[in-house]
Amino acid sequence: MLAILLAHAIAALVAPLCVRALGRNGFYPLALVPLGGLGWVIANWGRTQEVRVPWAPTVSMNIDLRFDSLAAIMCTLVLGVGALIVAYCARYFENDEPRLGLFAAQFIGFAGAMFGLVTSDNMVLLFIFWEATTVLSFLLVGHNAEQAVSRRAAIQALLVTGAGGLAMLVGIIIIGERCGSYLLSDLLARADLPTGTAVHVGVALMLVGALSKSAIVPLHFWLPGAMAAPTPVSAYLHAAAMVKAGVYLVARLAPIFASSPAWHPLVLTLGVTSMVLAGLRAMQVTDLKLLLAFGTVSQLGLLMVLTGIGTPEAALAGTALIVAHALFKACLFMVVGIIDHAAGTRDLRELSGVGRRAPVLCGIAAVAAASMAGIPPMLGFVGKESALDAILGAENLAQPARIALCAGVVLGSVCTVGYSARFVWGAFATKEAVPVLAADHGAAQPKTLVARVWHRPGVLFVAAPAILAAGSLVGGLSAGWDDTRLTPYAETLPGELDSHLALWHGFGTPLMLTVLVIGFGAALFAIRDRFAESPHPRLGNADRAYDATLRGMDRLSLRMTRATQRGSLPLSQTTILLTLLVLPSVMLATGSRAGVGLRLWDSPLQAVIGALMIAMALAATTVRNRLAGVLFVGVTGYGCGVLFALHGAPDLALTQFLVETLTLVIFVLVLRAFPAELEAGRTASFKKRRAVLAALVGIVVAGLGAFALAARSAAPIWPRIPPAAYEFGGGKNAVNVLLVDIRAWDTLGEISVLVVAATGVASLVFRHRRFGAVARAVEAPNYRPDLVSWLPAGRLLDRRYRSVVLQITTRLVFPTIMVLSVYFFFSGHNAPGGGFAGGLTAGLALVLRYLAGGRYELGEALPVEAGHLLGAGLALAAGTAAGSLLLGAPPLSSAVLSVTVPVLGQIKFATALFFDLGVYLIVVGLVLDVLRSLGVRLGTELEAEAPKGDSR
Repeated sequence: MLAILLAHAIAALVAPLCVRALGRNGFYPLALVPLGGLGWVIANWGRTQEVRVPWAPTVSMNIDLRFDSLAAIMCTLVLGVGALIVAYCARYFENDEPRLGLFAAQFIGFAGAMFGLVTSDNMVLLFIFWEATTVLSFLLVGHNAEQAVSRRAAIQALLVTGAGGLAMLVGIIIIGERCGSYLLSDLLARADLPTGTAVHVGVALMLVGALSKSAIVPLHFWLPGAMAAPTPVSAYLHAAAMVKAGVYLVARLAPIFASSPAWHPLVLTLGVTSMVLAGLRAMQVTDLKLLLAFGTVSQLGLLMVLTGIGTPEAALAGTALIVAHALFKACLFMVVGIIDHAAGTRDLRELSGVGRRAPVLCGIAAVAAASMAGIPPMLGFVGKESALDAILGAENLAQPARIALCAGVVLGSVCTVGYSARFVWGAFATKEAVPVLAADHGAAQPKTLVARVWHRPGVLFVAAPAILAAGSLVGGLSAGWDDTRLTPYAETLPGELDSHLALWHGFGTPLMLTVLVIGFGAALFAIRDRFAESPHPRLGNADRAYDATLRGMDRLSLRMTRATQRGSLPLSQTTILLTLLVLPSVMLATGSRAGVGLRLWDSPLQAVIGALMIAMALAATTVRNRLAGVLFVGVTGYGCGVLFALHGAPDLALTQFLVETLTLVIFVLVLRAFPAELEAGRTASFKKRRAVLAALVGIVVAGLGAFALAARSAAPIWPRIPPAAYEFGGGKNAVNVLLVDIRAWDTLGEISVLVVAATGVASLVFRHRRFGAVARAVEAPNYRPDLVSWLPAGRLLDRRYRSVVLQITTRLVFPTIMVLSVYFFFSGHNAPGGGFAGGLTAGLALVLRYLAGGRYELGEALPVEAGHLLGAGLALAAGTAAGSLLLGAPPLSSAVLSVTVPVLGQIKFATALFFDLGVYLIVVGLVLDVLRSLGVRLGTELEAEAPKGDSR
């Protein structure tokens, strides 16, 4: 199972290259990936297999996969139908299709995510794959991003299914915590699952996620809207794969929670409502693809009913119809794609004579539509008849409920027969007053519509739907063989399995109901003209409710924004500080608290430094010169670093000094855009209320720190950290080992924030992209390579800003700083330093080069784009996490390696060094981004705006 997931991941990565090299034919080798996975599924059918890979056991986040009877059924559909549709893409798309390689990558990635979803035993892992399918479906539906309808459909699908997924996550957490396990296999094995309000709420929330994913009323409207996607997306995601995820979840949970109070009212009522309403909508629309979309919603309602009843007979019928639906609906969607390509339209009012031009295609569609309508001897008939028998014999439902449910299913099935016949008639019949499609060499004369030419599809284009249609027929004829494959799942539900799949059960109520359904369905088709056919029918249009909901949320957010964000920075800061002041103070005053013991200082030097920091902080609030205020604030930061050093924390002190220095540089770069002095109206007078608020906040924060230290009730863990760092991390510097090994997950999140911050700075300054290419000296208009300079680009700096002393100093000091940076990086595991400190040191060296030589000198110092450094650093850090996983260890595990090098002798290092290298690159990239944005770009704009001769 892991190999199949990995194969899909690799295929998704290489898909753009494959399509670029082979064009649309690149889909054929890509189809071999799901086809190979299908071979594994068939070879292991009937055997339960499990994969357990530790990841984060303390939060129940492990890679737990389980292949059983239900997973085998779903995997067959995901991989088998997926392979056929990938091959179909090779003829559906043209070589000049925009972003075709990206589409191929997303499609293969979606297939892998669906395989992971249906084989996940861990509910948290299931949710991750669940949301991966949501995101990938958003990208696939919005493939034609130039079209507004595609963008709207993609966002609509993302919002509806994403919101349902979040509700499901809450339900997963509730059930996992209440039941003591997040493994579905554990829940299935337990006979004494907890009950109560919390569990029932959790089950209901999980059902909300399932209903939204499977487009059940009232969350159904996103599926018809998603028909803006390319036809292969509709054939796979909206017929065979994604929309089946909700049905699969209900089928997976039915053996456990079918008796929950919220289960039957939600699943059965909404399921049968979806079947009837969507079936009626399918009789109205004129777009063939939209007709199939509403038919899909109707069929998904039936599948929800059968998998949600909770009896073995209903489960058997449900799985049979799951297979049948994937076969006939994917086939019909592909047929519509062929018609659209060959005739240039999907509107059944504009199609006439297609059956004459393409009799084979017509036969394929007729077979698939017969299975959809439940006509013998198709697999759809076998499943539909078993479904009627299972509903009538559901002993866990009251008699009135069974009758009402059966009546609803019969009514929905009548609609199914009606729109199935309407599909075949609309797509292939010869209609009066509609011009018959002509062959490529000529066209019929139009009567009321524009004449269309039929472009004959190739054999490979028709092959995939033909295979699926044949599967619908063969599946019905071999009903007994199907029964042996589907029965193992049905037997997992409580009760005895008394019926089996068969093409002929004899005369009985189900057969009588089937005859009635077919008869009334034919009558419904006969009066099809009485339905108000319109491209935009009004019956049950939920799009209006969706739009109204979005408008209401927009209005609510605007009102909240107007109430909380009034455009005044002092008011916003006051609100935040008052909240910080009031809430902790009230909690401390009303709650229990330990006594506080304070020492004024450990040495008199600390008191001197503290007094100096207080003086500088007060001075920063009174001076008018902006640069002086920044320097005073900087002194308080340096004083904090000295206190760290006096307390025996050289790592923190070193980092504090480096960060404070870099912060000062950034402030100086920004202050160039402001006047040197504060305006007269801003200097001001001493504001008593602000001073009181500032003093109170300072006291509260200091008090919180003191109470937090005094609130310790257990023995501190710091004595165990140094030996643990050396034993498990291979380093003597406990601080660095904590950052890159023991708590590397925190560091990975923090450096990700750094990358986002760097990108935000660049986007705010550059608006569209980072500042051009690297500014090299050879690109300058007045570059003279024959002139000697202390720095490569020193002579290109304007004379007003040039300092020979600074250039000479930079020439001498820069190599030393870089050596110091490398030293900090390599020594950080055993001495003060590390990737963060080393990166900051290298960044300060770049700052020095920029101040001494300007933009071209910065380009000579590091001729690399900042974004490349940021991306490489993040990829290296994340790759370290994945690398240990591939080697069979938990993510971000480190190992200590020892090598013998000539001259140097034996060298020992930890693999966490690679993670630290990622941190180093990210910090350097961040500094470089800041220099090229706040330094180069801002400086260039200021020079362009400044009056001639202004040397500000």
